[in-house]
This record gives sequence, C-alpha cells and structure tokens, in this order.
Amino acid sequence: MTDDEPKPAEAVDRRAEKRGRSFQPGLWARLIPIGLVAGYVLAFVVLNTRGVKVSFVFGSTHVSLIWVILLALGAGLVLGLLLSQLHRHRQSRR
Repeated sequence: MTDDEPKPAEAVDRRAEKRGRSFQPGLWARLIPIGLVAGYVLAFVVLNTRGVKVSFVFGSTHVSLIWVILLALGAGLVLGLLLSQLHRHRQSRR
C-alpha cells in the first residue's frame, strides 16, 4: 500500500460521509407522487370488483367491473393511437 492510497478504515469513513450527504430531495419529490398514484390505483381496483353483466350483439357475460373499465381504457388508447397515426399520415401527404 502506498501513502496516497486511502486505508480501508478511511475509505469506509468516506463512504459513510457520502451516504449521509446523498439525500436526494428530487428523488423523494418523484417517489411520493408515484406512491400516491399507485395507492389510488390499488384502491380503484379493489373498489371496482363487483360483477357486472356485459351484453354483446349475440350474447352476454358477467365479468368484474374493473375488467370492463380496463378493456374500455385499452380500446380507447388503441383507437386514439390509430386515429393519430391516420391524421399524421394524411397531413404528411399534403
């Protein structure tokens, strides 16, 4: 070991000092809202578990309400993406 290399005890002390100074308010500013949204989504799922009747043209079925909501959300996202691509394609042809 040379004189300019830190000794193991000194290296541990430096790491402990860095850990004490590594509080990141930006990280907590992001984690807290993410935790709140996750808690809201969990409560939303738990509160929407009752069964509902879904009628189709040629039949019907009973499913949990949350699945109907998620299916509607997914269908809306897919349709929105397809329509935006169609709009973009039409704009680029002009």
